[in-house]
Amino acid sequence: MNTIDLTPLYRSSIGFDRMGSLLDTALRSDKSSVGYPPYDIETTGENRYAITIAVAGFEESELDLQVEKGVLRVRGEKGEDAEQKSYLYRGIANRTFERKFNLADFIEVSGADLKNGLLTISLVKEIPEAMKPKSISINQSEKTLEHQKKSAKAA
Repeated sequence: MNTIDLTPLYRSSIGFDRMGSLLDTALRSDKSSVGYPPYDIETTGENRYAITIAVAGFEESELDLQVEKGVLRVRGEKGEDAEQKSYLYRGIANRTFERKFNLADFIEVSGADLKNGLLTISLVKEIPEAMKPKSISINQSEKTLEHQKKSAKAA
């Protein structure tokens, strides 16, 4: 298995501690579940996103959404069919699935909606006030202030 050397990134970047583990997880992810269920990720506005997952045949009670340590996990598990059906052809996949999405810092799940076989998960990026950019004033040195005071008195 190939590994990626992230040393150059760490030399000039601060706070990207999770980057290495995210890349490693992405490279080692299970390839068998790559296509099921299909999903879209879209931008719905400034700092707003939505993940839409095609979950045809699943009911709300058969879906589980959890967020833990910056990872959104969507799991679907079909209950046992009370009535046994005899299929000639079965093209609708109702198998158990699990999808994981890595969320960036400050991305929060704001809601979820199931409509017409599509599960839409709304996300919003809420940066805390303490983390937002702020202007820093540059204070003048005491010598400069004293010189300005003396100049003002002399005039």
